[in-house]
Amino acid sequence: MNSYIALLYSIVLSEGRRVVMGDLRAMSERLGHRSPRTLVATGNLLFETDKATVSDLEIGLETAFAETFGRHVDIIVRSGSDWLKLAAVNPFHAEGEEDGTRVHVRVMRQPLSGTVSADFERYCTAGERLAVVDGDLWVHFTGQASESKLLGALTKKRLGVGTFRNWNTVKGLAALLRS
Repeated sequence: MNSYIALLYSIVLSEGRRVVMGDLRAMSERLGHRSPRTLVATGNLLFETDKATVSDLEIGLETAFAETFGRHVDIIVRSGSDWLKLAAVNPFHAEGEEDGTRVHVRVMRQPLSGTVSADFERYCTAGERLAVVDGDLWVHFTGQASESKLLGALTKKRLGVGTFRNWNTVKGLAALLRS
């Protein structure tokens, strides 16, 4: 039995309607996953299942999500061990410990090249810093992420399928894996 983390790109189904985490856990159980748990109501799912490929899990979850909730949402899956490794390589660890809402990681389906940081430096108008570590994009925002010009530039069209999580969520999921 292996542990996995699944990250939904969005929990918004339509205006004023969001995915209820209990419904997400029930969907995961219908897929045969064991012990599904969620962290905060933003689409973070931890579950256990027999050995499977990450790609097969992503396809299965995305298909079940569309059938259950009526729309496609990109879902990124990482094995538990890969998530713990991701949490351990935060290049902005000190800044994240100071304020976990200002350090984010864009967890990618396909790894980014190390040159991506340079491609987006022109959008770092408020002192943001970027680093690609093991194919994922880490960002240290000096202010609110939602107010940064950089955030709007880091799109699926430019980077591929991925989703952001802040340092508090990354640590919370790692703690769930260890419990």
